[in-house]
Amino acid sequence: MENKNKKRLVRRLKLIEGQIRGLQKLVENDTYCIDVITQTSAVKQGLSNIEDLLLENHLDRCVHHQMKTGQMIKAKSEIIKVYKLKRK
Repeated sequence: MENKNKKRLVRRLKLIEGQIRGLQKLVENDTYCIDVITQTSAVKQGLSNIEDLLLENHLDRCVHHQMKTGQMIKAKSEIIKVYKLKRK
């Protein structure tokens, strides 16, 4: 993984870590349920964004390399695997 992408991912993960700590405090303080749910949705979106970056990197680097080196069956299998993971 490129250093630039790694830094972006680590930064986003740290933001999510802070959001999770915030969620814990909301629950501990008996915050209104809808407010907690709103924050959990934000965390899920943040994780989804991280997943998108990881999958994009995988396709750009790993699958691309497999295709260039004639590993078409493996490349096809991984593309299908990525597609199925994103549908969940």
